Amino acid sequence: MSWVLLFIFGAVILAAGFAIGYALATLRLARYKAMADASAELEKNFRLLAGEALQKNNQAFLDLANQNLSRYQAEAKGELEKKQQSFAELVKPIGEALKKTEEQIREIEKERKESFGSIVSHLKHMADGQQQLETETRNLVNALRRPEVRGRWGEMTLKRLAELAGMVDRCDFFEQVHTGTDDGAMRPDMVVRLPDNRELVVDAKTSLDSYIAAIEAPDAQARDAHLASHARKVRERIKELAGKRYWDQFKTSPDFVILFIPGDQFLSAALDREPGLIEEALRQKVMLATPTSFVALLKAVAYGWRQVALAENAERIREHAETLHQRIATFAEHMQKVGGALENSVQHFNNAVGSLERQVLPAARRFTELGVQSKKDMPDLEPIETAARLTDAKKPDA
Repeated sequence: MSWVLLFIFGAVILAAGFAIGYALATLRLARYKAMADASAELEKNFRLLAGEALQKNNQAFLDLANQNLSRYQAEAKGELEKKQQSFAELVKPIGEALKKTEEQIREIEKERKESFGSIVSHLKHMADGQQQLETETRNLVNALRRPEVRGRWGEMTLKRLAELAGMVDRCDFFEQVHTGTDDGAMRPDMVVRLPDNRELVVDAKTSLDSYIAAIEAPDAQARDAHLASHARKVRERIKELAGKRYWDQFKTSPDFVILFIPGDQFLSAALDREPGLIEEALRQKVMLATPTSFVALLKAVAYGWRQVALAENAERIREHAETLHQRIATFAEHMQKVGGALENSVQHFNNAVGSLERQVLPAARRFTELGVQSKKDMPDLEPIETAARLTDAKKPDA
């Protein structure tokens, strides 16, 4: 019985213990849950408060930033306007210079177009002129192939050179002189008069066919062949001219004759192929002359004629000098007489002035002292101190 009671009592105690434990556990669990709920609520409230505070702070920061930014923008805008104004003032001369440069470039471009058009026109004229020159050159070449035209060209060249050298036509030289001989008429192209009644015979008949053919040759080999033929024809002309012996027909001529070649290039082309042509010509009493050397020769002849003319006119010059001297001496005598007359006139004028001052003017001044007033003052007369310059001319010889 007691054991059952103990057991029941123990069971009751154990049940009470379990109930108390369970109640404590439930209480503890409720506390934990309350604490968790309070923590969640606190966290929620904290987040709300923190969000509101952050939003307020952000809005305040944005407001402050907007205020500062607006102020800085206003200041920056003012500074920018000042800088823009100063920059505009700084850039203004550059803009004006660029505008002037642009106008100048337009003018230059306009002038360039006009110049380009003018150049094109000139080039066209030059091309036309070149074409015309080629045509005329072709005509000239064709004309020079004819012996009569080539001979006339040489004669005209001789005449022009003689005129340039001062050898007047039909006075100091002759053209196409004909002299009859046993072998026929001798016909030199020019006979140049020399002082002391001497004469110089000039012949200008030179064949240029081979030289013209060399100019028109299509290749170097053909050109060399034609130039060799040109040199050979010059040598043949030298031999032919030496055989005419003009110095025997013209008694006052020196013992040589001049072979005139109407161009330095013609002689140079022949000498390039046969350098001994000049020596060979001199051995045959023939002198080769081109326009350059021939005009120098004519200049020397013209100078000789001037010296002869001066010598012939020396006596006449002396007579004219004596006559001029006599006339100048006579004129000087007349001027001396005029100077003496002027000196006498000056002396008489000074005497008259002295007489006026000593005898007339004192009496005239007394009228003023007596109260007579004149409308004009008496002028002061000064004697002439400058004397006439007389020459020391001598009388001319009787």
